Amino acid sequence: MSAPGIDAVIVSYRSKELLGRCLDSLREHLPGEGSRIIVVDNASGDGTPEMVASTYPDVELLAQDSNIGFGAATNIGIAVGDNPYVLALNPDAAIEADTVGVLVDLMESNSRIGCAGPALYQEDGTFDHAARRSFPTPLSALGHFTGVGRALGGGRLADYRAPEVDRGEVDAVNGAFMLLRRAALEEVGVFDEGYWMYMEDLDLNYRLAREGWLTWYEPSVRAIHSKGGTTGGRRDARLQIAFHRGMGRFYRKHYAPGSSELANLAIYAGIGLKLGVSLTRGALSGRRR
Repeated sequence: MSAPGIDAVIVSYRSKELLGRCLDSLREHLPGEGSRIIVVDNASGDGTPEMVASTYPDVELLAQDSNIGFGAATNIGIAVGDNPYVLALNPDAAIEADTVGVLVDLMESNSRIGCAGPALYQEDGTFDHAARRSFPTPLSALGHFTGVGRALGGGRLADYRAPEVDRGEVDAVNGAFMLLRRAALEEVGVFDEGYWMYMEDLDLNYRLAREGWLTWYEPSVRAIHSKGGTTGGRRDARLQIAFHRGMGRFYRKHYAPGSSELANLAIYAGIGLKLGVSLTRGALSGRRR
C-alpha cells in the first residue's frame, strides 16, 4: 500500500538561502505518491522566485505581488493542493529522513489526530522548546515573557512550554512545522488571515482542539529550525506590532467572551505595555548598532 500524498506548503520572504536548504530536504525526504512541494513567495524582491524556477523546476511556485502574511499565503498553497495531508513548513526549517513518514503513519493509525509535529532543534543542536506548547494563560504568558517560567522549569508559570509532555497529546505545536490532516482543515477552517504573522498557528490548534481534534507531539523524529532565520534573529517595529496584535486577537477571539470586562481591560493594557517596552528596546538597540 502506497503512502498517502502530502502537499508541502512553504511561504517564503527574503529567505533564499534557507529556502534552498528546505527544498533540498523535501526533495530527498518527502514521502507519499503524488506529493507536491508548493512555494508561495510573498514578494521577496531578492530573486527568490527566479531561484526556485531555475533550480527547482519541480516545485510549484506561486509568486504574490505583496507580502500578504503567513496565514494568507499558506492558505493559497493549501487551496491548490488536494492531498490528504498538508505540511506547513517554514523556509528556515529542514526535514530529516523519517520525519514526515513517521508522523503520517502515526496520523494514519489514529484518525482523530488533526495535527502533528516533531521535535525541533536549532542548528547548534539546541532544543527549540516551542516545538510543544500549552495554550497561553495570563500567568503562563507572564512566566514566558519574563523568563521566570524558563528558570523554574515547571509549575504554572512554565506551562506555556508544556514541560509535562514528553510525547503525545499537546495543546499546540510550532508553526515552523505542522503536519495537518486536510479533513480537519475542511471542518475547522484554514489559517485565520486576520493574523498577518504570529499566533495563527496557535489559533488553528485551538480551533482543532475545540472541535475534538488531537494535536500530537512526536519527539522520536526531528526537524531543524533556524529560529528567526527569516527575520535576521530580531523583530523590527512592524513585526513587533504584528506579534502583539496577534496576541490581542487570540485573546479577543478565544478568551475575552468568557472573562469580565475588568480582566479584559487588564490583559489588553498588559499587551499594550509589553509592546511599548519591546518597541523602546528595539529603538535603543538600533541606536547602539
